[in-house]
Amino acid sequence: MRYLVKVSYNGGRFHGFQYQKDTRTVQGEIEQVLRRMHKEFIRIHPASRTDAGVHAIEQYFHFDSHIGIPEDKWKFALNSGLPKDILVREVTEISDEYHVRYHSKGKAYRYRIYQGEDRNPFQDGLKSFYPYVLDERLMRKTMQHFVGTHDFTSFSSAKSEIENKVRHIHRFDLIRTEDGYDFVIIGSGFLYNMVRILVAYVLEVGQGRWDGTKTTEILGARDRKLVPKTAPAEGLYLERVFLDEKALQETLLEMKNNLEKH
Repeated sequence: MRYLVKVSYNGGRFHGFQYQKDTRTVQGEIEQVLRRMHKEFIRIHPASRTDAGVHAIEQYFHFDSHIGIPEDKWKFALNSGLPKDILVREVTEISDEYHVRYHSKGKAYRYRIYQGEDRNPFQDGLKSFYPYVLDERLMRKTMQHFVGTHDFTSFSSAKSEIENKVRHIHRFDLIRTEDGYDFVIIGSGFLYNMVRILVAYVLEVGQGRWDGTKTTEILGARDRKLVPKTAPAEGLYLERVFLDEKALQETLLEMKNNLEKH
């Protein structure tokens, strides 16, 4: 039987999602629990792989099992063995032909910054501190250059081994919060460090260090050296994985309506 699992985690004490020998990862912790239950190694397959320090509000993975546990018992069984910074929210039996990475229709990420005169120790690891004055209008205008289908070579890590760097961005929105801003981006998929590089660039524009009118030119250059900064991992959250097209379109419409109201 194949099971789909919805999971949340605080990434602050993990070296990313993907298994690494001799380091603490989300995948490693989950597979350790499954190994104890099955008395053998069980591989999990995630919808996305988050980096060290990155959090997930809604992440998915699937795995195969020969244990005949009812769906409603799987959640308790997994959570009872997992550490406090990982929570299984839902377990559903699915077709053995389903692969969450290839069947999902897109992802939403949220990057959170807070501002002020001093760092807030209670935000450490949860939001990124950015004390500089920002031009909200310039940031919003610049962000719209990324909406649509583009080659994001200039805005992805040089370490990325993926040759095709064309991605489609549905929305890139800026939301004012009590102490700063949230950047929300929804796309078909994202390259390594792409969201953090985009946020770092927009913040530089907002601070007046970059000219946002040159964004299209930078995209077209396909040169990672043009945008050297990457925002810290601590402010980034995998907020949503869209398992079907309907869920994606409903979220896009809801975001559009909410922004029009404000």
